[in-house]
Amino acid sequence: MKSFDWINPYPSVRIPVFARNIVSTSHPLAAQSGLQMLYKGGSAVDAAIAAAAVITMTEPVSCGLGGDAFAIVWHEGKAHGLNASGHAPMAWNPAYFANKYGRNAQGHANAPKRGVDAITVPGVVAGWAALHEKFGRLPFSELMAPAAAIAQRGYAVPPVVAHKWAAAVPEIANQPGYAEAFMPNGRAPRVGERFALPAAAETFRLIGQTNGQTMYDGEMAKRMVQHLQAHGGAHTLEDFAAYAPQWVEPLTKDFQGFTLHELPPNGQGIAALIAVGILEQFDLSALPLDSVQSQHLQIEAMKLAFADLYRYVSDPRAMSVTPEQMLAPEYLAARAKLIDPERATHFGAGVPDAGGTIYLSAADESGMMISFIQSNYMGFGSGVVVPNTGISLQNRGCGFSMDEASPNVVGGHKRPFHTIIPGFLSRQGAPVMSFGVMGGDIQPQGHMQTLVRMLAYDQQPQAACCAPRWKLNRDFTLDVESTMDPEVVKGLAAKGHVLKSIEDPYMDFGSGQFIWRLSEDLEDGYVAASDSRRDGQAVGF
Repeated sequence: MKSFDWINPYPSVRIPVFARNIVSTSHPLAAQSGLQMLYKGGSAVDAAIAAAAVITMTEPVSCGLGGDAFAIVWHEGKAHGLNASGHAPMAWNPAYFANKYGRNAQGHANAPKRGVDAITVPGVVAGWAALHEKFGRLPFSELMAPAAAIAQRGYAVPPVVAHKWAAAVPEIANQPGYAEAFMPNGRAPRVGERFALPAAAETFRLIGQTNGQTMYDGEMAKRMVQHLQAHGGAHTLEDFAAYAPQWVEPLTKDFQGFTLHELPPNGQGIAALIAVGILEQFDLSALPLDSVQSQHLQIEAMKLAFADLYRYVSDPRAMSVTPEQMLAPEYLAARAKLIDPERATHFGAGVPDAGGTIYLSAADESGMMISFIQSNYMGFGSGVVVPNTGISLQNRGCGFSMDEASPNVVGGHKRPFHTIIPGFLSRQGAPVMSFGVMGGDIQPQGHMQTLVRMLAYDQQPQAACCAPRWKLNRDFTLDVESTMDPEVVKGLAAKGHVLKSIEDPYMDFGSGQFIWRLSEDLEDGYVAASDSRRDGQAVGF
């Protein structure tokens, strides 16, 4: 297995955690809940589900019972992919939105980012149930118990969550059901204040008793549909009953002697594969770590990846090119040749040959590893909360295009373009690392940046996690963390990168969780890293 440089050259409050059974999440109570399941003899998947349920309560800005999810599980020599993103109501199409919201100057329908008309059928609970059916060991109801207990008794709100909660309130305070559930005392909770949501406790118990079916053809489905229709939504019970998560084959790309696994579209994981495929055309390790030239190549590779991502990726049933065409070695080699080592370039999409989110990870001593991510998107998602249930609903519908020429155009029972992606790394058919970096568009960028550090420069996972990051925006301007070397920032600007000033210490440069398998026979267990950009931790035994 790989030999790391165990020195961490960056300021950090975190150290690597070594154990045979391990859980790494962005909130300590979630990590501890997952660890409870491992102590009880549960699998890594059991641990991940319990942690995911808890984190809908402890980090409700980022995810909820009405969110979506994706996962990659390594078990018995194979990576298994799960797409638990929801589909649109059957009534949705461009005309539906044009009739309600009018059209813009380009003639496309307007569509809201919040509210009932941004909500697709939530897939996260169905995703938990599907994972449990295939890989679980403990009763599903037992996995919901820690979340139910925390929802009932409450918890003290931590600093990062409190900041993001308060920032979300002005935009969504008036959405149906939001204030009653998430604005105790008429405002967002402050750091250290206790927040409880007893209504959610009963929902967790019902989810546990029905293996999640209550959310799709039971009591909770009826309540969701009733609430949405009462506020003008087009959702029906048939839309919920027709939903099912999909088991999918992960896409792969070799990089630095390892194999990166990402889920296929409708997610953006393919962007990370494109970027590392382009970088494989260069000798990165010959360039100094944290140098202007190394960062420039990574940024340009990511820009090329995003140009193709935004042009082609949608529900795979509607794509005009296949992922295989987008990842073809000769195509990526041609794209790499477009990079000017001395100047930043604004790239358009190529022509392939026609021929708010939380991330967590868990691993157990049997060798099962899970990379899992779930999200409500944009800080509390739609802002809509179903009364007396604790169910806050995502706004993934805003990921659709209203351009009828786009492969990502809105349509009934279609899945929108999605930002959340789990990652996995293997080597010669053996599992190596479950990992992810949450935070909207930063996710494939974070995957690439941390992998480059670990694989090309031998940085240990916690150092790669703590290192300063940059983030490409959708207009291809560049944000950089304030901890980045000022000389590197100046060098990037000199190459023509358009930089934005970074003032907000809570600005989202992603938050990663990483679990690396230390030996093939598992005698040495795992090492885990947890990002200090969130309130979380890695724990194990």
